[in-house]
Amino acid sequence: MFSSSRMTVNQSSLLYGPLEELQELAFIERPIRRSLKTAEEIDQLTVDEDLNDIERAVYLLSVGQEVQRASVISNLPSLVRQNPAETFRRVVPKVREVLNGAGAEIQLAAAASFLTILQDDIILIHTHTFSILKTVLLHLNHRDTVVSNAWLETLLSAINALPKETIKQEVLNPLLYQSQLSHSLQARLASCRILGKVACKFDPHIVKKDLLPLVRSLCQDVELEVRACMCRQLENISRASGVDDTRTELLPELVELARDEESSVRLAAFDTIINLMEMMDGDDRLHVVVPMVMSVCEASQADEAIVASLSFQFGKVCSGLAGSLSDEEKGRLLQRFKVLCVAGLQTEGNQTDCNESTLIRCNCCYNLPAMVVFADSTHFLSELYPSFSGLCCDPQVSVRRSAAASFHQVVKLLGSNVQLVHKELLALLQDEALEVLDALMNHLEETLEAVLTRGENLVLDNKFPELLSALLSVEQKVGCSLRWRLHEKLLQRYSCLARLLPGEVLHQNFSPRIFTILTTNKVLPVQREAARTFCTFLRHNRKHEQRQEMMERLIQDLAQGRSYWNRLRFLDVCETASEIFSRKYFNKYFLVPALELVHDPVANVRYKLCQLLPRLRSSLRLPADKQLLQQLDFCVQKLLCREKDKDVVATIRKTVLELDKLDLAEPFHKRQERDLLDQKKEKEENLLLEMEQLERQQSEGKLNSEKHTERKRRDSKTSLSAIKSMSVSSSGSTLSSSGKEMRKAKLSRSRSLSSQPTTSKPANSDRPLKVKEMSSVSGPGKSSMSLSKDDPLRTAHFSTATQSSTSMPVLIRSNTTSLLERASTLDHRTSSLDQRDHRTSTLDHRTCNMDHRNNMMEQRTGTMNHRTTTVDQRDHRTSTLDHRTIDQRDHRTSTLDHRDHRISTMDQRSKTMDRGCGVKDSQSRKLSINRKSNSFSVQSGRD
Repeated sequence: MFSSSRMTVNQSSLLYGPLEELQELAFIERPIRRSLKTAEEIDQLTVDEDLNDIERAVYLLSVGQEVQRASVISNLPSLVRQNPAETFRRVVPKVREVLNGAGAEIQLAAAASFLTILQDDIILIHTHTFSILKTVLLHLNHRDTVVSNAWLETLLSAINALPKETIKQEVLNPLLYQSQLSHSLQARLASCRILGKVACKFDPHIVKKDLLPLVRSLCQDVELEVRACMCRQLENISRASGVDDTRTELLPELVELARDEESSVRLAAFDTIINLMEMMDGDDRLHVVVPMVMSVCEASQADEAIVASLSFQFGKVCSGLAGSLSDEEKGRLLQRFKVLCVAGLQTEGNQTDCNESTLIRCNCCYNLPAMVVFADSTHFLSELYPSFSGLCCDPQVSVRRSAAASFHQVVKLLGSNVQLVHKELLALLQDEALEVLDALMNHLEETLEAVLTRGENLVLDNKFPELLSALLSVEQKVGCSLRWRLHEKLLQRYSCLARLLPGEVLHQNFSPRIFTILTTNKVLPVQREAARTFCTFLRHNRKHEQRQEMMERLIQDLAQGRSYWNRLRFLDVCETASEIFSRKYFNKYFLVPALELVHDPVANVRYKLCQLLPRLRSSLRLPADKQLLQQLDFCVQKLLCREKDKDVVATIRKTVLELDKLDLAEPFHKRQERDLLDQKKEKEENLLLEMEQLERQQSEGKLNSEKHTERKRRDSKTSLSAIKSMSVSSSGSTLSSSGKEMRKAKLSRSRSLSSQPTTSKPANSDRPLKVKEMSSVSGPGKSSMSLSKDDPLRTAHFSTATQSSTSMPVLIRSNTTSLLERASTLDHRTSSLDQRDHRTSTLDHRTCNMDHRNNMMEQRTGTMNHRTTTVDQRDHRTSTLDHRTIDQRDHRTSTLDHRDHRISTMDQRSKTMDRGCGVKDSQSRKLSINRKSNSFSVQSGRD
């Protein structure tokens, strides 16, 4: 029972709720009266359609309602553009009549319309001066302040185009009357603004004569608003009157107004004096500006408005007074700036004081670059760094945003000391507020260029990974937010990294992230900016392998991607690449994959390709690109013949017309400019390729030099061991060969001298020395040492031979004539043998020279081991020369042995003749002995 009652209550609640809502909807949908106007009112608002614009405007201004009149007056600028003469002749007089006694709405509409006409230069003011100026001056003193200010703005805009005479007659004469104290406050305020505007139209003597007396009276007005307004206009009047009149006439007035009892007047005087500081000389700055600024800085209870103004113009004040301040005064100004940088952070006040303090700190951020110049960048760490760091980490977002906006200027001024603010740059990049990042992104390119190019390398290398991680985290943070415009700006600024970071760092850290944005982000402007940044990275990459990898990713993931969205993005990449790369590079890597999308099954991709065809065609040049042009024509023909989508068909037909007009529509000078730009791009790309080759050669040279040093060490060790073994073997061979030859020579000499009595002479004792010298010249190294060791043996042999010859008996035969003839024959043969021996010695000398040259070649080969290929060739040549030299030596040695055999045969024949003849003449014996000794010396030299 209870359950059924509960069910009834629930059902009733469910039913009655929707019923009440339906009743409310029925109340909303009640029939509404279609017309809010009666038939009579509709008749009054109806206008004849046959009337033109001028006649309709005149008709509505005459008999129309107020809303119609306001509409006509608001539409007055368009009527002036269409027909200015008729408008000023018929419509403007009606407007002037309507304004008499009109309400504020029509007055504001008329003031805005006349102001638009004057600002847009729709008409010639000289032609219709009185048509506008009379109307403006008539309603200038309207009782409504808003309307009066609107007409005043119109008058101030008209003064710029009015001639001097008209201003003097129509404006200045009423102005002298309205500036009197008897007129209203509003009229006197208008007079102050008009004076500041018309002063620049006249010469200095007219300003001094006609305007300065009126200026003095308004500066001494009883109303503080008038004094403050006139004080604001003194800057324009001073620039019109000149430096001398400003110093004598206006500067005393400004000094007096700076001591006014009202803070607004003092603030106006302070700002005007600071703005006029460039027109003052050193004495005026020293005696007027410096005391005033110091009094404001040292005042403990200074006006907040003046302090805020001082914080805004602090950099300008310090820059203007830098040459007039002492070191103590500079220190006091810097100290005051430090106090302003922490204004409001020590004490907690109300909201108004907090806003004022925040404004002061923002102004300090604005003046940071000027203060760096004032304090000198060398003293930045000791004077301004604590304040700068505090402003970059301020608790208020607006202050950090101001610090980020001026960060690039501070970095430029620091120069090589840029590493001092690296921590603050990281703090701003890692800031949580996107407003701070937005302000930092505006000049991020200049900031990174200064940080990455001017910093110290060692310090930069230590902090480089932190900067890279901060840049990547910023992109991820902005990409996760909904601020896609900020993301687009960030990607646009990141394109500068291609010039500032190494290609390896870009390829490993930034290129994958940019490519991910290109393929996954759904915001079209962000994707297009990512495509531009990726193409920029691709163009500035110096390594061919990395460029090839990036292009393969573009082709595989975009041009051949599964999603039609990615294929559309590839066409966007092609559009961007045609602007960044040269025609040659674009045609080589981008054109063919783009044309292959003509087979794409999605109509949107083919539609996009049709729109891109004129750009692709403009990148082709005949006859070099003849094949590519044929492919493009085939693509167009296929779209024309086989396309079924109506939008694609309409687009390709329009594209064909554009392609036909492409070569004719483009002017020659624009085509020439494009060709020059393309040549410049191609030169830059070739330069990048050359730089890549140079870097590769340098890296290979370093590897080769390292390998060569190791190889040289190994070769030095092996060469030492080889030299030792060769020296031992050569010494053994020379000793054995010399021993054999010595034994043969001894046998021949003993046989020739055994039967001949000779007398030893002192000359014979010198021959071993000659043999020693020749052996030292002809033989290398240790062979000469072996020959020198055998010399004592040879001298001993000579002594024994002479002794034995003297002890032998002498036989004298009778046939001396035949012996003399034979002796002469022997002498002839001996001379021929001597000539042969001389030739042999010459050949030996040449062989020595060749050995010497071989030694020199080996030394040069040792010194030029770093050229590996040249060393191998020279080693081969040296080995060939060694083989040839050895062969020649062996051949010559064999030849010498054969000659020795002949000489021994001749000796035996001479011995036989001597034995047959008997005793020989002593002279012939001496001659034969001398010749034999010569032959011995030659033979020993050959050995």
